[in-house]
Amino acid sequence: MKELFGHIQIQVNEKVYLKDPNSSDLGKRILGEGLLLIDEVGLERFTFRKLAKRLETTESSIYRYFENKHKLLIYFISWYWGWLEYQLVFSTANLSSAEEKLRIAIRILAANVRETDAPGPINVEVLNRLVVSESSKAYLTKEVDEANKEGFYLGYKRLVGRVADFVSEINADYPYPHTLISTIAEGIQHQKYFADHLPSLTDIQQDAGLLATCYTDMALSTVTQYSPK
Repeated sequence: MKELFGHIQIQVNEKVYLKDPNSSDLGKRILGEGLLLIDEVGLERFTFRKLAKRLETTESSIYRYFENKHKLLIYFISWYWGWLEYQLVFSTANLSSAEEKLRIAIRILAANVRETDAPGPINVEVLNRLVVSESSKAYLTKEVDEANKEGFYLGYKRLVGRVADFVSEINADYPYPHTLISTIAEGIQHQKYFADHLPSLTDIQQDAGLLATCYTDMALSTVTQYSPK
């Protein structure tokens, strides 16, 4: 996977950051070490002061790149959905079957990723854990409407839209394609979180294949059996 996507630069809305972190060694270290530190201590306990100490730099240097830790979180989450979108486009480009494209899309959403799966300073295995545990905090805020106007969630919405199009190809009469796919995308993260922390709420545990099968069966049975009244 790393070889396939090694030449790709994931684009994140430039309004999320003050200075492109990929433009300097310090910026890349902020991404790499910042992600690891959030994974270690959690978003609530993470601060730029702690990150600066880890990087042996000043707190003000980090603020030159990101206004606050919430913007850093949005950067990570946006990067993740953009990375999945590249995988989706690559994996479905030459397929004609909408059902097969939907199956692949759900497998991509459910997959357990490895550190070596993507290039650059971001460890995608750790990033996947961040998405599972913290991604909802990117939009469950009082500022969500303003952030949405700024385009902070375009990557996520674009990914959902692409997969929703597969649903509409399968059954053009199905009226809830975006609702279905956003529910699946969020549900996959919740099931992974439950498997780690609240196992009595899931039957999947850590099996990404079973997770994909569960949601694929749910999606296809819902979409193929629907008919307008």
